[in-house]
Amino acid sequence: MSLRSFINSPAGPTLKPASTTPDPVPRYAIRTAKRESLPDYLVFSHLRWDFVFQRPQHLLTRCAQLNRVFFMEEPVFDAHGTAPWLELRQKSGNLRIAVPHLPEGTAGADINGILRELTDRLVAEAGIKNFVCWYYTPMAMPFTRHLKPSAVVYDCMDELSLFQGAPPSLLDWEKQLFEEADVVFTGGKTLYEHKKACHSNIHAFPSSIDARHFGKARDLDLVEAADQKGIMGPKIGYFGVIDERMNLELLAGIAAAHPEWNLILVGPVIKVDPGTLPRASNIHYLGSKSYDELPSYIRGWDVAVMPFALNDSTRFISPTKTPEYLAAGVPVVSTSIRDVVTPYGDKGLALVADDVAGFSRAIGTHLEMNPQRAGLWLEQVDEFLADLSWDRTWKQMRDIIALAVDARPPATVPALRSARPAASQSQPSLSRAVVS
Repeated sequence: MSLRSFINSPAGPTLKPASTTPDPVPRYAIRTAKRESLPDYLVFSHLRWDFVFQRPQHLLTRCAQLNRVFFMEEPVFDAHGTAPWLELRQKSGNLRIAVPHLPEGTAGADINGILRELTDRLVAEAGIKNFVCWYYTPMAMPFTRHLKPSAVVYDCMDELSLFQGAPPSLLDWEKQLFEEADVVFTGGKTLYEHKKACHSNIHAFPSSIDARHFGKARDLDLVEAADQKGIMGPKIGYFGVIDERMNLELLAGIAAAHPEWNLILVGPVIKVDPGTLPRASNIHYLGSKSYDELPSYIRGWDVAVMPFALNDSTRFISPTKTPEYLAAGVPVVSTSIRDVVTPYGDKGLALVADDVAGFSRAIGTHLEMNPQRAGLWLEQVDEFLADLSWDRTWKQMRDIIALAVDARPPATVPALRSARPAASQSQPSLSRAVVS
């Protein structure tokens, strides 16, 4: 009997509902409220807000419950000859997405100058005065160094310099960002060990969990996603980006060795040629799905997998999906990613293997798990996850940032270090801002 069958059976576990006790008013909110203003957050990211819901979205939606958040993405390029402009899209009451639009063919030497102009006008026109600069990418440094925030935060999710297509100058800009930053966070323990010598105020915050959201997959009344429900036989699932970090040979080997299993892959394909993806009757690419839809897919899986390649781009990753799979009550098999091996493999919460034979054996072990073992495993999972939540992670980060803000002397200069030229007809415009 698979674990999924056990959960669906009358003998399955009685699930404890998530706590509905409201969170206390945070200490930082009380302290800053006495100053009659909360800082805005000006965030610079290499990731699109609407691409995949992951660490930045979890943290910044929580930040936006009290603070204004301006999330600036990398530029998009419009038809040649159009004027630069900034699309400003409202996602919620306090959260706005800023997307710079530049003319196609803009010279590389001019891009940072235009982005600086757009950033300065956003700061001026949105009335951003007391603010924190939050970086996900060091490549924003060239057009933001002149800003005068109350604190600089670098949330280092990955070793971006090892990713395919990383700019050669990224490490140089990251060095400058470390010099400017008041606080550095890392997305995992392995990355923390790699970066800890770079800054004196650095903190590891590995992947956390919205247990209530993914726990919906344990609900017997949740209807399985329509485009997956008709797939018969054991379902071995993955959700996330399908890119150069995926071990495609491993996927192909498992599919060939076990035609009775169905490999379900949910997520966008980027940075790899779709024509190179393994194809077989038991491999199903279901495409991108929204964050809200994910429980209805995991609901039907017997085993969840993370078939990552072991290469430069995965050396320091800490997959958010590990605790998400577990919160859904689905057993996990992963390749030997260090932040999965410890703690999840060491605690018996996930099985780890790197080749087709070993990975297949691990999947088979989960599929054959008996009811008694399944119940004990779920108890261990829930005990471990009880200490994880994005709410808790954000509160800890917020308090660290508050200390950094308090450690800086009161601002005696404007939000911009140097005055910009007066507006002219050729100056980038915010007049085409969009609210949606």
